[in-house]
Amino acid sequence: MDNVQESKRKMISMKKWVVVGATPNEEKFGYKIFKSLKQNHYQVWGVNPNYAELEGELLFATLKDLPEKPDCISVVVPPPVALKLVEEAADAGIAYIWFQPGTYDRDVLQRARDLDLNIVYNDCVLVTLGH
Repeated sequence: MDNVQESKRKMISMKKWVVVGATPNEEKFGYKIFKSLKQNHYQVWGVNPNYAELEGELLFATLKDLPEKPDCISVVVPPPVALKLVEEAADAGIAYIWFQPGTYDRDVLQRARDLDLNIVYNDCVLVTLGH
């Protein structure tokens, strides 16, 4: 399915998110998106193997380490990392992925489509949430 607007509507209504690329660096989108989702009453986990926590919240090294399966993923990593992430998401049964601007290329989007994932791209979670 590649109906981006339909996927976007569904994702915003889902309450369990993971931000892949979450970071304690307040200047980065991985921080801003994590924080914005929390402020909007979403349950949010962060994945980043380079950090242990973000404002007291445990960060996880991989999707497999999460305590439960999220409804969707916000991707805030570069395309080569996102390409591997698409495979991990499909293996974990996570069917909804929101690619932030700059996190995907043609190969990433094509692989997500090949795996029949529901994707949003060319759109920003922060803008959608009104931040």
